[in-house]
Amino acid sequence: MSLHPNEILISPIVSEKSYSLIADRKYTFRVHKNAHKTQIRQAVEQLFSVHVTAINVSKVQPKLKRRGNTKGYKPGFKKAIVQVREGETIPIFEGAQV
Repeated sequence: MSLHPNEILISPIVSEKSYSLIADRKYTFRVHKNAHKTQIRQAVEQLFSVHVTAINVSKVQPKLKRRGNTKGYKPGFKKAIVQVREGETIPIFEGAQV
């Protein structure tokens, strides 16, 4: 499956845990459900002009949510934690504070 880099990286994940990883040069993204590590590496390197040293990919399971008597699910997604080379940063995470 051929995906454009803009289709592979859906959005950055904004949470306390993801911002605490920035000190270790690790950035967290929500990615396309069919993307694999090689495609994620190429997309990050092409879009942000950095060199990727490691990638961890995991699937976040859907969660059951209730509001009163109504039940529903928050959809699951795939996320990637990308580590870049020493001295490089991704500019969309600049200014992030923990």
